[in-house]
Amino acid sequence: MSLLDPAAWTGTINIGGWTASHGGAADVVEPATGAVLERVGIADEADVAAASATGADAQRAWAELPYTERAAVLRRAGDLFAEHAADVQHWLIREAGSIPGKAAFETDVAAQECYEAAALVSRPAGQILQSAEPRLSMAKRVPAGVVGVIAPFNAPLILAIRSVAPALALGNAVLLKPDPRTAVCAGVSIMRVFEEAGLPAGVLSLVPGGAQTGGAIVEDPRVRVISFTGSTAAGRKVGEAAARHLKRAHLELGGNSAMLVLPDADLDAAISTAAWGSFFHQGQICMTTGRHLVHERVYDEYVERLAAKADGMTVGDPAAGEVAMGPIIDAGQRDKIHGLVTGSVDGGARLAAGGTYEELFYRPTVLADVGDDAPAYAQEVFGPVAPVRAFSSVDEAIALANDSEYGLSLGILTSDVMRGLEIAEKIPTGIVHINDQTVSDEAVAPFGGVRASGTGSRFGGEANIDAFTETRWITARGAQPGYPF
Repeated sequence: MSLLDPAAWTGTINIGGWTASHGGAADVVEPATGAVLERVGIADEADVAAASATGADAQRAWAELPYTERAAVLRRAGDLFAEHAADVQHWLIREAGSIPGKAAFETDVAAQECYEAAALVSRPAGQILQSAEPRLSMAKRVPAGVVGVIAPFNAPLILAIRSVAPALALGNAVLLKPDPRTAVCAGVSIMRVFEEAGLPAGVLSLVPGGAQTGGAIVEDPRVRVISFTGSTAAGRKVGEAAARHLKRAHLELGGNSAMLVLPDADLDAAISTAAWGSFFHQGQICMTTGRHLVHERVYDEYVERLAAKADGMTVGDPAAGEVAMGPIIDAGQRDKIHGLVTGSVDGGARLAAGGTYEELFYRPTVLADVGDDAPAYAQEVFGPVAPVRAFSSVDEAIALANDSEYGLSLGILTSDVMRGLEIAEKIPTGIVHINDQTVSDEAVAPFGGVRASGTGSRFGGEANIDAFTETRWITARGAQPGYPF
């Protein structure tokens, strides 16, 4: 029986499984064909409250287990993601519109996230502190309690598991809210893996839904930490609500990442690099290369060759055959992309390639001669659009790269690596890649942005410990001291 066969679902918390919850149910729609693949439950406030209460009760026993037992569950989960990779990839392709290579990348990262999380539990739980008093003084890391994980649709499995796995490993319970459009590949799959891995019932609960469900998670008094990945606009609301309830919110938000192409860059390699940076997964990646800043000496050739690359790319149903790009997630997102493209052209940008679509299949698009006010250049597009702009000096390139509210990722292409590192020091971003595009992720690496791209790097090693634990000060004396009264 398949891991994700509805008949295999035996979880005691069936919220958002294969049946309706108090919030009703929603169709799981394949964006490439419009076919209804399944129905999943939608959680409302009552479901969230029930799940958080169950999680709070289950968390204590889970945290008290020997660290070796928690590590074993995480390692088994990693093995199961590898063992059932084809099953999960099937849903990533059909539900999220991923091409097979991208789906395979997600399941591989999911397994690695579980293995890395398993290694967290054996790290030192705190430190011995100096004290002016005759006592033992310690700082101890303890689980935060119940963690709310709110994940988006674009890289749904990765962006859920990279919070779920370390939060569980460190002794927390988790409420997982995937986007309802990807509730199977980023919700049910994770639930089934951990169920099979031996995670005690109630420690992980699935609560799919929209903004109402997310709001209930943020406001629930039992949920002490929020890990949110999504748009900057939604992230601001989550951060504001979390602050009102005096709880931590880790926000990984949008971007409009620049890639600088210096005149000494390898242009043959640069075109492939540029196309991947802007068109991978239809541009629906927070790290997507959203601004191509190209030296005027190579600008015309760069535009011409990138446009030719875009025109030669295949776009279609990733479940039906080999394609470079699949569908946009839904019509609303497609129309937003097209509006930004047409608004830029109307404002004077030159359409060098693309700018058209059939149903949800948007052609890879290259916009040349964009100005400051071109919507597709100034805003995060979240689609397969490459705006290209010329610069005449490195100082101008640095100024252009800095002229954005975002600060997520940065790419610099140059034959002089040390010069690239020097330039990067002048452009504040959470991620920098010299001689590569802006899209990259590893389970062992910190990830996050600055400014409107989020609240700083999280994920990976010590950053996860900081995110999902509290620090408790503990002292112990051999005898009670005397006091003046």
